[in-house]
Amino acid sequence: MSNIEKINTTENPQFTHILSHATKVPGLIFLSGSTPVGKDGKVVEGGIKEHTAQCISNLGNVLKAAGSSWERVVKVNVYLKDMDNFSAMNEVYEKLLPTPKPARTCIQAAKLPGDVDIEIEAIAAT
Repeated sequence: MSNIEKINTTENPQFTHILSHATKVPGLIFLSGSTPVGKDGKVVEGGIKEHTAQCISNLGNVLKAAGSSWERVVKVNVYLKDMDNFSAMNEVYEKLLPTPKPARTCIQAAKLPGDVDIEIEAIAAT
């Protein structure tokens, strides 16, 4: 289909050829999950707060590349390795995301890519 656009940004770690940072269709952008990996491809130092901030920053880069922003995000899914990190994650999420906040789901996942402690994905309007 010609109305499906794959979005990638050089501001984030580069994925292999099997996925894009996002897929844009008329009206919506589906962002791939972001882990706390910096542009250099390494997990950033720190704990859940720093990792949450990195995920949000990575997704912000993708939103910008897709012509959108956090203000246009309608749904966020947060995957935590340990639900005991919920309060600390939520503190950073509350501070960095614009108000009103998008709809959100947060679940504990047994194992995440690279054995990281958090992954965040989102859906935004164009």
